[in-house]
Amino acid sequence: MSQHNPRHLRICYFGTYRANYERNRLMIDRLRLCGFEVIPCHAALWQGYEDRQQIASGGWKNPSFWWRAIKAYLTLLSEYHKIGDYDVMMIGYPGQFDVPLGRLLSILRGKPLIWDVLMSLYLIANERHLDKKSPLTIKLIHWLEKTSMRMPDLFIIDTPTYAEWYQKEYKIQEEKIRLLPLGADDRLFRPSLNPRKNDSRFVCLYYGSYIPNHGVPVIVQAANNLVDHPEIYFEFIGAGLDRPKAEQMAHKFGLRNVAFIDWLEKDELVQKIAECDVLLGTFGNTPQALLTMQNKIHEGLAMAKPVINGDSPTMRAILKHGEQIFLCERENPKALADAILTLSMQPELCAKIASRGYSFYLENLKFNIISEHLCKIIQSIVQI
Repeated sequence: MSQHNPRHLRICYFGTYRANYERNRLMIDRLRLCGFEVIPCHAALWQGYEDRQQIASGGWKNPSFWWRAIKAYLTLLSEYHKIGDYDVMMIGYPGQFDVPLGRLLSILRGKPLIWDVLMSLYLIANERHLDKKSPLTIKLIHWLEKTSMRMPDLFIIDTPTYAEWYQKEYKIQEEKIRLLPLGADDRLFRPSLNPRKNDSRFVCLYYGSYIPNHGVPVIVQAANNLVDHPEIYFEFIGAGLDRPKAEQMAHKFGLRNVAFIDWLEKDELVQKIAECDVLLGTFGNTPQALLTMQNKIHEGLAMAKPVINGDSPTMRAILKHGEQIFLCERENPKALADAILTLSMQPELCAKIASRGYSFYLENLKFNIISEHLCKIIQSIVQI
């Protein structure tokens, strides 16, 4: 891809972003594939999901959090002064707290600022009912997000429907928006020639963080609807907010066709995906669920697995139902159970969706294809 890089560009990847989050990790790898030099300028502020939840629920009022934030941003400034000159500053996800400082620093150096917005913290906070727990927090998050949306030179957003929401909610200019799908790390997530499946079960796999937009309770209820089909089996991998509720439901229903598994190492997760018959996406009906196309969907396509997901305008704008994905009504256990039963009884349909979904991935979402799009976005803002 060096033909897209007429001169060596240095990218300052800036903020208190989640360093291990897939989007940030892949973004940095893609920038490097473009031939750019990426200089991470990072300081840790958040300590995990529970910490973020506690802070957002009102813990930000505690002086200890402010002291932690001050130390994080002093560290960030110290790191920034070590990196030397650069051509573009990019703020990673989540960056709502980092944009004001990034804007100031980029103005002082006369450099363009790009923000990989990805998801709205305001929508996520509402989805997790923080509007009821801490109305003041919700108002502050909305104000901060609105203020930050006025500052960058370019925004990177993953779906057209999310871009439309940002435009409507915050009145940002359409010409400042660039679309860049999530994609998957197909250096790892790719079709398996030897899935080593050794039984006749039809395995439906969910993996994730059990957040509300995933709609995991819907999957458990669908499993209950399918108890008369013992060949259909459900595996849940991961941990998070709704896992205790899901396990309690499974126990209440007396389900023997489900298994709950803690987070696995990446190679073990890939093996589990290879061994499953259908990958389950998200089935919640929150605004966040309707606007996004989650990592697991991209990863399922990359591994040539048939994916079942809740219907939405976002999904239909990208993939064709019954061709590259199988869609069903959201928050409807019966609709999900019917979708699973349909695919379990029609192996030719299952194979077609898997094959065409994989072809779509190869043509539109491969790691190097998205890297090329990213390369053009960076170069569009730099005078070369």
